[in-house]
Amino acid sequence: MNVFLNRKPEWLRVRVASGKGYAELKQLARDLSLNTVCQEARCPNIEECWNGGTATFMLMGNVCTRGCRFCSVMSGKPKLTLNRDEPEHVADAVEKLALSYVVLTSVNRDDLPDGGASHFAKTIAAIKKRDTQILVEALIPDFNADPSALDIMIDSGADVIAQNMETVRRLTQRVRDPRCGYEKTLSVLEYLKLRNPSLFTKSSLMLGLGERDEEIFETMDDLRSVGVDILTLGQYLQPTKKHLPVEEYLHPTRFDYLAKVGRQKGFAFVAAGPLIRSSYRAGEFFVENMLKRRGDRDE
Repeated sequence: MNVFLNRKPEWLRVRVASGKGYAELKQLARDLSLNTVCQEARCPNIEECWNGGTATFMLMGNVCTRGCRFCSVMSGKPKLTLNRDEPEHVADAVEKLALSYVVLTSVNRDDLPDGGASHFAKTIAAIKKRDTQILVEALIPDFNADPSALDIMIDSGADVIAQNMETVRRLTQRVRDPRCGYEKTLSVLEYLKLRNPSLFTKSSLMLGLGERDEEIFETMDDLRSVGVDILTLGQYLQPTKKHLPVEEYLHPTRFDYLAKVGRQKGFAFVAAGPLIRSSYRAGEFFVENMLKRRGDRDE
């Protein structure tokens, strides 16, 4: 491996998380027994987002039934029962933080009959009950492409539903759990859009795993073919030595180029950069403005 890859380039260096907003949100999550993907996935943007009052809440515990080779979330057998208070606790946190845009995600729960879709729906309902103007983005597992679980999500009131492709077709088996799949993710995104054409759909790619530009472009085309509106592109960072190594650190100008290509291919919004993550706040302002404009037209 190139010696350069043994250390992060300057554009990937971030400060150790600190600050008043970070401390307050960390304490709030602890008090309400909430998990955040920001912590579990060791997100490099945690200081920026938490000090800006933004967090992505991770539902249904911190143990995932799948074991993707890029992800630092613990893999194993979760407790069967869900925390019935979690939807209200998340709504409490959203209210205390005065958020206008909320991102919810979860571990995979293949042990549950609906994969946890109804728990997502209960959480969204609890948030919207406090304030119907709050926008909710749900970054969901694939629910094994089960139409009944996906229908629950479509009817949940989520304003944006995301399902991440993660990588290009050729690398999918090496990067993702065998129960995941390139075609499965496409089918989920297609079903969501067919059932509700007005729903914003979103997906994400990690780069630096050995993919080629033409493979990225192919994935963009596949996502656009099923109507995906929003795409995020970010640098893969190896969480521990047990996970897949980084093959390449992409320069910020390369991300700029890929974002331009994505826009030319018809995505309504592309967020691309070394530190961009699927739940990163870069797209929130765009989505928020788009949805509000849509609401104004409908009145």
